[in-house]
Amino acid sequence: MGVGIIGVNADRGWAKTAHIPALSALPQFEVRAISASNAEAAEAAGHAFGVETTLVDHHELVRHPDVDLVVVTVRAPRHRELVSAAIKAGKAVYCEWPLGVDLDEARAMANLARKHDVRTIIGLQARQAPQIQYARDLIRDGFIGEVLSTKIVGLQSTGDLIEEANAYMMDEANGANLLTVSVGHSVDALVRVLGEFETVSVATATRRPTVRTPTRRVARTSADQVAIVGRLASGAVVSVHIHEGSAGGRGFYWEIDGTEGTMVLSAEWALPEIFPLSLSASKGQAPIEKIEIPRSYAQATPELDSLVGTPAYNVGRTYASYASDLEEGTRLTADFSDAVVRHELIAAIEASAVTGASVGFEPSYDR
Repeated sequence: MGVGIIGVNADRGWAKTAHIPALSALPQFEVRAISASNAEAAEAAGHAFGVETTLVDHHELVRHPDVDLVVVTVRAPRHRELVSAAIKAGKAVYCEWPLGVDLDEARAMANLARKHDVRTIIGLQARQAPQIQYARDLIRDGFIGEVLSTKIVGLQSTGDLIEEANAYMMDEANGANLLTVSVGHSVDALVRVLGEFETVSVATATRRPTVRTPTRRVARTSADQVAIVGRLASGAVVSVHIHEGSAGGRGFYWEIDGTEGTMVLSAEWALPEIFPLSLSASKGQAPIEKIEIPRSYAQATPELDSLVGTPAYNVGRTYASYASDLEEGTRLTADFSDAVVRHELIAAIEASAVTGASVGFEPSYDR
């Protein structure tokens, strides 16, 4: 399958870190074209990654006859323009999360994909982690009994120093921020394991109104504290608190409490789609101990074994899942419909944060 990637840099970026290593490991895919912001950057990336077709105009990439799947890895404000061009060219699209800067944009792209009958993938790859999939199966098999409650505590970054590349995330209008990224990926994993939210009651704050990069100070309008209390459709009580800016704290800690035991998933930072997860559990009052993930949960993608523990691993498993969907005629890989539902939840979170009232939630966009 021919892949064209929009937004490739030879030295940095998510395409270099995750997509290209993942695609290079999978025999079902071949990167056949890349585009960058200027010709020099495109040529440098092509040389670095062994891709002959290097472009600046994304319209040329989406219309290229050797490209079957267009991958959009640029910042969120440009997603709609680039995704729409690919869809109108009749190409399948893999877009990084968040799909749009808001729910309206996400819904517009999902509707356009349906209109043109093209397949889509959304970068909610935490659900592809073997630890998430095994935890989901254990819960469904009653390993800890009926789930009574769950809580997530997470830290995305410490202090007030950020990388220049992340400065745009300080502006809420750009759509990529603590709420959509760290909270978005975390609650998507939570929902994948435990089921959808039914209500949310939210408090947010911007406790550090300015941050700094290595060269300048940046005003912040996006929240650096997001605290959610709610209830799942199952009746389980849920709390999620993800934050930035403190001197330290737990990176990612997710506890699931049931009538017969407790399960814990943890990682270095509150980005479960990127950082390797550890799964532990206990029965009754026994100490919590680490659970080894059965090899069967990774057997479908042995080509990715060299990427275990890297940001590329779950991205690779997403591509492998998509290839399996095409072969089997299924639609199991997260797509734009799933993205809209997650955007709907984020919109409910934002509404509760503004009003201070509990907000009911029921997904309205069907797969």
